[in-house]
Amino acid sequence: MSQTNDTYFVPEDSRWPVFGVPGMVLLAVGFSNFLNGGSWGVPVMVIGALMTLTMTVMWFRDVIVESVSGMYSDRVDRSFRQGMAWFIFSEVMFFGAFFGALFYARVFSVPWLGGDDPETSRFLWDSVTLAWPTAGPGMLDLDFTPMGAWALPTINTLILLSSGVTLTWAHHAMKHNDRPKVILGLAATVLLGTIFMCVQSYEYVHAYQDLNLRLDTGIYGSTFFMLTGFHGLHVTIGAITLLVILLRVIRGHFTADNHFGFEAAAWYWHFVDVVWLGLYIFVYLI
Repeated sequence: MSQTNDTYFVPEDSRWPVFGVPGMVLLAVGFSNFLNGGSWGVPVMVIGALMTLTMTVMWFRDVIVESVSGMYSDRVDRSFRQGMAWFIFSEVMFFGAFFGALFYARVFSVPWLGGDDPETSRFLWDSVTLAWPTAGPGMLDLDFTPMGAWALPTINTLILLSSGVTLTWAHHAMKHNDRPKVILGLAATVLLGTIFMCVQSYEYVHAYQDLNLRLDTGIYGSTFFMLTGFHGLHVTIGAITLLVILLRVIRGHFTADNHFGFEAAAWYWHFVDVVWLGLYIFVYLI
């Protein structure tokens, strides 16, 4: 039954958080063991991933059922918007920490350890000259090639920016109840996001095999893969979310006046676009 504008829907207690928390713990523990060469990391990681995926699918199923049943009022809609805004703000802080680490390493740590201060250089690293990109003072004999901006990162930038255009087009069509264009725009966005991830996967293989650029290639390798890797994870999550939204649009779940699920996914995708522009400039170009 539809809710009036002055009511606030309070859902029943959910069992999915209790089911999902052990899954996320197993996923993290298994992944940590895998990174450290353990023998049981992969199966534990797979079990944790399946539990987390089950929790996510079932919990979102409950929310979708509540939405299409008309249980959400205007007050609930405002609450969702505030929650999504705070979530994106937390993501800004998350990536801000990694960009801050990159800035600190390039602007402060590397010049300091590399001899800008003669007294520091004399006591820490005798006769060492460092310049970004570097693996670090203790890995001067490590031969690697930095990842340039051309051609794969530039191609990926154009692909991701194009996906933002197709998503905006789909959103505009949604506001005019033009469902065929919404479906076409969302499908194009999901396809472009998938292509982006395929290109980045190829870039990683190229980095490991041809450039000797790895996660353990000192400060440059760790910041490069942490920033691009976490961004790639967000692109994957965003593409999956948009695919779910696409399936919901096909089933007729949204209208011109009621489509915050679509808008939330669009906010997230545009945030991912902006983060990539920062990555492209500060990791690849400069």
